[in-house]
Amino acid sequence: MAKKISEKTLKKSFWNWFFWNGCSQQAESMLGMAFGQAMAPVVDELYDTKEEKSAALKRHITLFNTEAQVGSICNGIVCGMEEANANGECTPEIISSVKTALIGPTSAIGDSLWVATIIPILLTICLSISQANETMSWVGAVLYLVIYPLCTCIISWNLFKFGYKSGLNGMQTFMANGKLDKLTDTMTVMGLLVVGALTASYVSMSLPIQIVKDVYDATTQTTLEAQVLFNADNMLNAIFPKILPLGLTLVVYHLYTKKKWSPMKLMGLILVLAAILTAVGYAFGVYA
Repeated sequence: MAKKISEKTLKKSFWNWFFWNGCSQQAESMLGMAFGQAMAPVVDELYDTKEEKSAALKRHITLFNTEAQVGSICNGIVCGMEEANANGECTPEIISSVKTALIGPTSAIGDSLWVATIIPILLTICLSISQANETMSWVGAVLYLVIYPLCTCIISWNLFKFGYKSGLNGMQTFMANGKLDKLTDTMTVMGLLVVGALTASYVSMSLPIQIVKDVYDATTQTTLEAQVLFNADNMLNAIFPKILPLGLTLVVYHLYTKKKWSPMKLMGLILVLAAILTAVGYAFGVYA
């Protein structure tokens, strides 16, 4: 009789991955140990001897890395391949090769779809809800705490089942017909649009330079006090709205990606500049 993974074992494998995918992340094997833990129930059910189980676990604790939510499809595919291997329809070498080949596409799709698109959109919605009403500001946080894990679980579980049922052939078809590249490009563009919207909405920077003088109005023969003759911030926004937040974002992006500055170093730089410029503003009477 052909061996088949039970529904209970598949769920146990998925929950092991869902809750513990980052528990052992390190430089040597990245998510390898977590992947091995997720495959442990499957290996235990499919193989009979200690030697077979040991060999299967060893090939699943090697280097592996992906975006964990979308990457659950890898677990499903490998479960199906282990099932085929237990029935003599596959080889351990093919399983290891497929795992390695799946790292790139699942990471690209996951980072574009989940990290750069879904999470920022959800955060934007929840932040807007919190800012809409000060007395109900906690609602946005609660919604995020509920929706994020729920959506993560639903998407990950369905991808896991899809990977198990479609197997390697389904993934190969998806990759060969060009849909993978189109999806990756689409999600990347969408993610960039969302990040741009977040920058315009939540990054704040102004240039409080004004020329203020008393102006004599000849028509009424009165003196108008403290009239703003020049406002640098309004002038820049009239030419290019939100140009200063955009410039700040691009500088931070350059320092982070090109100069390899750490987030802590970047935050320290921004705090120091803010303190210096604020002190200068008070010294010259820009701030009251």
